[in-house]
Amino acid sequence: MELGLNTKHQTFREDVRAFLADAMTPDLKSAGAGMTSVYSDYETTLKWHKKLHAQGWAAPGWPEEHGGTGWDIMERYIWQSECAAAETPSLSPMGVGMCGPVLIGHGSPEQKTYFLPRILSGDD
Repeated sequence: MELGLNTKHQTFREDVRAFLADAMTPDLKSAGAGMTSVYSDYETTLKWHKKLHAQGWAAPGWPEEHGGTGWDIMERYIWQSECAAAETPSLSPMGVGMCGPVLIGHGSPEQKTYFLPRILSGDD
């Protein structure tokens, strides 16, 4: 049984590490390292959210058709592990983690069209 990362996942981990090395500014590092709950201050959360959105990585668990990454479970694990190791600030769990998935599963087409892009961008 092969328990190591395959070539695709090794490459992905290297890409994530490179992104985090570039994206994690000193103020984001300080905020992430000092977090004592799932929330960081609003300005920090929004700054991090905007960087993830620009990369297309704001909603790893969402379906691609709604702006998600399309990552498999190992890629999502790598992402979470590397974020933890880099002490990234977390996003507010409400939008991407709670409201977005509810809208994806139960929202009307109009609600999805209006709210999902705004949640992804950090505008809502």
